[in-house]
Amino acid sequence: MTQKTKKPEGWDDIPATIVDPEAKKPEDWDDELDGEWEAPTVSNPDYKGAWRAKRIDNPAYKGPWVHPQIDNPAYVADSNLYKYSSFGAVGLEIWQVKAGTIFDNILVTDSADDAATARAVYAKRKDTESELEKVEREAKEAEQKAQAEKDAAENKDTEAEKDADEKDDL
Repeated sequence: MTQKTKKPEGWDDIPATIVDPEAKKPEDWDDELDGEWEAPTVSNPDYKGAWRAKRIDNPAYKGPWVHPQIDNPAYVADSNLYKYSSFGAVGLEIWQVKAGTIFDNILVTDSADDAATARAVYAKRKDTESELEKVEREAKEAEQKAQAEKDAAENKDTEAEKDADEKDDL
């Protein structure tokens, strides 16, 4: 059953914009230099948009079709499917945005003792890194302080020279 529809009488199929009937070619327009003159377009007051037939619900629609599922007689459920007796390899895919990124402290094990040992080593290393960071921070602060004192001394010398020049000018 197909519903036949027709476009209403007087429906304007002309595009949304039309050539401005009042536009005139400028007097100083040169076709050789400026190219062929084209009148500007204006909005079409009669344009109602592309005509489309009214949409209604399809009385024969039954919804999306779902493929029927049947039992697979060869299927056997395995609750240990994820367990392996041995991993031959582990692959890591790392997308690096900034060069020089370092990844470490990666451990793959099934031994609780190995994991505890690694945890202890990592904690000791972290403490060592904290001490190193503290020493580096103190050295940087000392360097900044020395630079500030040097800058202050240079500014003092410059001000003394300016004062001396001003006295000479008097």
